[in-house]
Amino acid sequence: MNMDAWIRQQIATQDKKAMPLLSYPAVQLLFINVEDLVKNAGEMALGVRLIADRYNMPFATTYMDLSVEAEAFGAKCTYHQDDIPTITGQLVETIEQAEALEIPELGAGRTGIVLDSLKKTLMIVKDRPVFANCTGPFSMAGRLMDVNEILLLSYEEPELVHAVLEKCTQFLIKYIRAMKEIGANGVIMAEPLAGLMSVGPMHEFSSNYVRRIIDELQSRDFVFVYHNCSNAIEKKVDAVMATGARMFHFGDRANMWELLQTLPSDVIVMGNISPSAVFMCDSTYKMAHDTQTLLRQCLGFDNFMISSGCDIPANTPIENIDKFFEVINLGYHKKRLWDQIN
Repeated sequence: MNMDAWIRQQIATQDKKAMPLLSYPAVQLLFINVEDLVKNAGEMALGVRLIADRYNMPFATTYMDLSVEAEAFGAKCTYHQDDIPTITGQLVETIEQAEALEIPELGAGRTGIVLDSLKKTLMIVKDRPVFANCTGPFSMAGRLMDVNEILLLSYEEPELVHAVLEKCTQFLIKYIRAMKEIGANGVIMAEPLAGLMSVGPMHEFSSNYVRRIIDELQSRDFVFVYHNCSNAIEKKVDAVMATGARMFHFGDRANMWELLQTLPSDVIVMGNISPSAVFMCDSTYKMAHDTQTLLRQCLGFDNFMISSGCDIPANTPIENIDKFFEVINLGYHKKRLWDQIN
């Protein structure tokens, strides 16, 4: 698929659709738990198809799991029945450990399951593009070095951080290339930890490495979505744009209207209804109200694609997800009618 043309079509079309980061609630349709899901390629693929059947989204997406790549390097991973896996401990503390760190083969940890699930997903999702998921290099390095330690070490021992980032980048190029060769139309790269730095360090320790990966792999038929859910990201647009991504996804602490004013009109900008405060709330009224508010603010931007601010938790009430789509479908229907009479 020509994804450059697809992006232009999404911007130009009047038939706008919502695109939340919606995958893990599939466990409610599969009647399994999250731990069982992330260890079974077939269940993961089936979950993507069931979500695609229920909700008319512009593309289908696999599962955002920031533990997969770090686990492949040997980091300790803890599994949960109702939440995504997490990395614990600190695998790399010294420059000697960084230099000795081996770049995993494809298939290490759960990378083989993820790639197999992507292959299976592409067999049963043929009515829209399919985007895979991966962790960004700095966020991945943070899981190998401890997320708090890496922020400190980026100032005190930058050579250590760069050594780990180099290993992460080499692995990600290999891993994402495999996704592209399997047939994915794009990948969502989650790099939230980078947003905790100021602009200069964000360029040095994140954007420059992300740009290397994107320059290597982005093409007419394969695009990158850069995801960053940190706060005040609208003040770091230069570092965001330096990645070279064609699509951007932002968290609920971002000012979407300001970002849409600043970012180029030929890139897709996605966000940002809060998964925790809104999707997970016990009120469909709040779900409708907050969705309407964001939609009204950003309705005038053709390159806006309304979404959740981050990955929607597995146990999110289905009725809230349904309400989200209902409000957006009605909102865009009203806009099309309004355009016809004015």
